Order: sequence, then C-alpha cells, then structure tokens
Amino acid sequence: MGSRSATELLQLPVQLHGIRLGRPVDLLLDPVEWRALGFVVLCGDGSSRFLVFAAADLREDAINVSSALLLLEDVDFYRDRSRSLRDLLRGEVHDLLLAPDGAVEALVAEQDARVSAA
Repeated sequence: MGSRSATELLQLPVQLHGIRLGRPVDLLLDPVEWRALGFVVLCGDGSSRFLVFAAADLREDAINVSSALLLLEDVDFYRDRSRSLRDLLRGEVHDLLLAPDGAVEALVAEQDARVSAA
C-alpha cells in the first residue's frame, strides 16, 4: 500500500479480530525525524492508550492490532517526547502524507498544494 493521509487514518477504528477497541484521536510524530511514532487511541472504556505505529496493521477500513496488549497505558510519556498531529493541524498544516513505514513524505499546507517535508 502506498502513501496514506494522516487525517484519514484518524477516522479508522482500531480493531482486534474485528472487535472495535477504540478510535485514534491523535498521531504522535518524532519531532526530529518527521516519522510517525504512533496513535493516541481513545478506548471503549474511556481511557487513552498509545499504539506504536510499527505495531499497527493499517488496512483500508481499520487499524488492526494483533493483541490488546499493544495498547500501552502511559500516553503522557510518548506525548512529552513527540509532536502532535492535532497541534500541527491548528496551524497552516492541513494534513500529512505518510509512507508505509511512517515516514512523513509531504506536508499538505493547502487543499491541493503539497510541500515536501525534506
């Protein structure tokens, strides 16, 4: 699968064997490398958990996980060491295009204009 829109990924449910565990509410990025670290997931019990990007199986209609144990509890640990997509979206950035490995390929600054991240 090719590049994916970060904002579109935030619209997908997080699932385990077809069972909805929650939904992503933010994407955390490495502030230096411009790479997706993982998702902040709002779970069905109301708690927020962190899902490492590399552990997520990104499908067209869902973000699948192989175990609920991949949803980590200490979200603040990851927030304190990263950059939030939600914070970027409050500025001039409208979206990010992510490579399958999580690298940011482009910043979308206007609806139809793309600016290289490198």
